[in-house]
Amino acid sequence: MKREYPSQPIVGVGAVILQEGKILLAKRGSEPGKGKWSIPGGLVELGETVAKAVVREVKEETNLDVEVLRLIDAVDNIIRDPNRKLQYHFVILDYFTKLKGGTLQSSSDVLDTRWVRIEEAEDYDLTNNFRDFLKRNKNELAKL
Repeated sequence: MKREYPSQPIVGVGAVILQEGKILLAKRGSEPGKGKWSIPGGLVELGETVAKAVVREVKEETNLDVEVLRLIDAVDNIIRDPNRKLQYHFVILDYFTKLKGGTLQSSSDVLDTRWVRIEEAEDYDLTNNFRDFLKRNKNELAKL
């Protein structure tokens, strides 16, 4: 299935990884949002559970091993081109995860990764959807 100008919504996942008051951000290496910061994640493959997709995507993008704890949010990412034609349509399921191991190393899918204090994350050039996510879930993130 093609990402740009799709014939139906595409399912994606995101991983909220917290450690010592910091959240792991990944700088996107592809559209939509190329060059902007978000959380690690990607698309669910055919026949793959969303939990397995989260674990796989985190490993591929960051070299970290995580365990999926629970769903935190569902996000609609609908983007239209200048002619108002539907250019992208993703349904993204964001999960809280627990860091199990690995050494942080950015892959070719992302331009950079870094641990950022939760209260400083909004200072980054974030994707619109992730900025909205932070606003909606700021209180819950601060508790963890």
